[in-house]
Amino acid sequence: MEPQEYIHVKGARAHNLKNIELKIPRNKLIVLTGLSGSGKSTLAFDTIFAEGQRRYVESLSSYARQFMGRINKPDVDLITGIPPAIAIEQKIKTRHSRSTVGTSIEIFNYLRLLYARVGHTFSPVSGKEVKHDTVTDVVNFIAGLPEGTKLYILSPLLLPVKMGLIEKLTLLQKEGFTRLEVAGEIMSIEELLPEVETYRCAIIRLLIDRVTATNNADTLSRIADSVQTAFAEGDGTCLIKEPQGGIAQTFSSRFEADGIKFEEPTEILFSFNNPYGACPRCNGLGKITGIDEDLVIPDRSLSVYNNAVSCWCGEKTKDYKEKLIYIARTLKFPIHKPYFELTPEQKDLLWNGNAYFSGINGFFHMLEMNTSKIQNRVMLNHYTGKTTCPECNGSRLRKEATYVYVGGKTISELMRMTVEELFIFSQNLVLTDYEQEIAGRLLLEIRNRLQFLLDVGLDYLTLLRASNTLSGGESQRINLATSLGCGLVGSLYILDEPSIGLHPRDTQRLVKALKQLRDLGNTVIVVEHEEEIIRAADEIIDIGPSPGVHGGEVVFQGSLSSPDKLPEAGKSLTLDYLTGVKKIDIPARRRQLNNYIEISGAKENNLKNIHVRFPLQGLVAVTGVSGSGKSSLIKNILYPALSRHTQQYYGEKAGHYESLQGDLHFIKSVEMIDQSAIGRSARSNPVIYVKAFDEIRKLFSMQRYAKINGYAASYFSFNMGEGRCEVCQGEGVVKVEMQFMADVVLVCEACGGKRFRPDILEVRYKERNIADVLDMTVDEAIEFFKENGNAITTKIINRLLPLQQMGLGYIQLGQPATTLSGGESQRVKLASFLIKDANVDTRFFIFDEPTTGLHFHDIKKLMDVFQSLASYGHSIVVVEHNMEVVKTADWVIELGPDSGERGGQIVFEGTPEELITLEHSHTGRALRKFIQA
Repeated sequence: MEPQEYIHVKGARAHNLKNIELKIPRNKLIVLTGLSGSGKSTLAFDTIFAEGQRRYVESLSSYARQFMGRINKPDVDLITGIPPAIAIEQKIKTRHSRSTVGTSIEIFNYLRLLYARVGHTFSPVSGKEVKHDTVTDVVNFIAGLPEGTKLYILSPLLLPVKMGLIEKLTLLQKEGFTRLEVAGEIMSIEELLPEVETYRCAIIRLLIDRVTATNNADTLSRIADSVQTAFAEGDGTCLIKEPQGGIAQTFSSRFEADGIKFEEPTEILFSFNNPYGACPRCNGLGKITGIDEDLVIPDRSLSVYNNAVSCWCGEKTKDYKEKLIYIARTLKFPIHKPYFELTPEQKDLLWNGNAYFSGINGFFHMLEMNTSKIQNRVMLNHYTGKTTCPECNGSRLRKEATYVYVGGKTISELMRMTVEELFIFSQNLVLTDYEQEIAGRLLLEIRNRLQFLLDVGLDYLTLLRASNTLSGGESQRINLATSLGCGLVGSLYILDEPSIGLHPRDTQRLVKALKQLRDLGNTVIVVEHEEEIIRAADEIIDIGPSPGVHGGEVVFQGSLSSPDKLPEAGKSLTLDYLTGVKKIDIPARRRQLNNYIEISGAKENNLKNIHVRFPLQGLVAVTGVSGSGKSSLIKNILYPALSRHTQQYYGEKAGHYESLQGDLHFIKSVEMIDQSAIGRSARSNPVIYVKAFDEIRKLFSMQRYAKINGYAASYFSFNMGEGRCEVCQGEGVVKVEMQFMADVVLVCEACGGKRFRPDILEVRYKERNIADVLDMTVDEAIEFFKENGNAITTKIINRLLPLQQMGLGYIQLGQPATTLSGGESQRVKLASFLIKDANVDTRFFIFDEPTTGLHFHDIKKLMDVFQSLASYGHSIVVVEHNMEVVKTADWVIELGPDSGERGGQIVFEGTPEELITLEHSHTGRALRKFIQA
């Protein structure tokens, strides 16, 4: 093959890669797969993409490179044929509250231009469109009058500050003006000056010109000049009038109506990231610090009479509640109706009051006026939180931006629509021919980007949704849609498990988007475990055969469409599962789950006041299409409710629900195990999280060289200053800010990435120093400490074994937490629990997509752990899209039937065997081939 037809990688040795060589076809959809830790990400990101990034930097001028530091060459002999590379990872790129879905995919930029170019401003007072007249409008008006009509072009006589009428008239004379209209009569300035006092109260206008209506081009040109002068002298006002009092028409070049001066639509008027367009109250954030409704009304199922308003429950504040009860009949306020059933008008009365009742806001205003009392300051602080900005209602824009309409909608209304609703709106938008000519290209770009979001299964998101609230999979698919929108060709795209968080129903849409990216002329490499995406690939590269030191080899490269070229069974675990040689077994019997807890009246986000039962002491799978309400139910309601019941600390506000009931006495504590990182800095790592590092430091402090030099256990910590490298502060790496590119992480030159001072590294246990131990994998460390075991090494092994059981034997003890995937972080958290005695207390586990980043073989190990926990009497709830997990569950709860507003309902509750009989269930249809196979 010619070099431009493939990417040739030779001698790749980064991390656990075994000096591999392979040729990756260009302009194809390539799937890199294999067990977790086998070396897929190392090949894709740390080798191929790292070389592409290094070459880009090297192509810049020497002046630019000096600001960007040095980038080390990846550990590979040769890479040829590599096109410009773009990496789209799982990690959420931004945590900034100003970033939204609309700004991330650049749709918002085009919407701002659309409203600035073809938007129509309407007065909020009269509802009439606001327009400003131009010179052309006036000329066209005159030209349209009957031929020969005699007209005056006038402008109002305006007196500047500190200038009298005589001074103004004298100045006009010097500027060449000679005549005025005074009380309807034409007078010369010379005639008026001696009699100024006589006409001081009369209406005086400046006569700019006397013209005759005509279509003659030369005359119209003169008229245009006169009109321009009239606008200038009259501060934007021009009057066209017949001499004998017939036609009189006033024109204004000012953007005004109903006594209000409106802002002319410009691009920055619709930008909440610009001070000009941002809401002045919240500065474009959509939220302010104020009295939080959820803190004031913590239980919306209560009535005012039953203490729904928590701040009125005290001995000194109950007078406010009693006053409302006393006058409730007069106000026609239902004091016995639950808060969530009150109408908007009744809630407004409760909060804002009227002439007879101050309301909740009035109560807090009274506290603010008396903050000299400490109890008032404490109460204000207790009920203060982040609330929706009352001025912009969360739209982030100044109110003037909401006076501009396109197609009968403001830009704020469009930003609140779901992607699907906005796409339909853009397709049905009717514009005039002139507007279409201006906005045609803008609408094309908007529709294309919306279509890309639909293609990757994000139809339920709104453009106003903050980027930092998206899951890793959603963030990555938005980046993918942005790349599709850019229309780049001849590039290399490397994606890290784009199917995360995607229901099987939407996987085909993702495959279509990936193939579309390929068909544009790009090479697409996807690190993936999802079976459907693997089968759709033009070529599969399986890295293995096992994780860690036992991986790093190319086990298979080819296509499933050639059965005769597939390796024999046992050579590739991936192909064994794809061909059915191996499989994840369905439990021989489902557990009979008799005990349960029940959430009633769940109304958070798109949940439709649902009632859900969660069986206890078994494995429960909560599933449904993306955006159906799973996270709202589990993360926003169930977990906070159980945390409150078990009196555990929970930092976030609970979602809206009525009650938590059932067999709560079985639950002693609740554990939420999600994909969030186990630490925020490079100094956080697995060995610290499972508390094995304390024993390792103690072991090194007991060595003879350490005792001679007085090195206590604290000297072997890179989180403290006594023994760590001071240059990198114990991180082993130094981050270089790349100005206009992503930051680059370089190995610290002072310690060579060892993290410790040289004298600390002289202390050795079995010929290994502390840095060598941190570089070991979990599997290597268990073998290392197993020999000549003592009490301390036994403790170390006991703390590392759960990591090995969770399939994490390949990760390094000192691997920075920031480099772990969401699935790896989740399994480290589970391993830390398994260190404890699983027989003590019954816990309620909640897992958020635990199969993220897991190979079929790793999922099988995880299911064994789940079944073991359930056998001890623990309760497990798993939010999951993977059908291999759903089929092993004792009970399935499906939300839907669709996403966004079309979701939020209970579609099914029961066993997997019952679920596959439902025709209207998306999960049921996807699950059939897994159970009936």
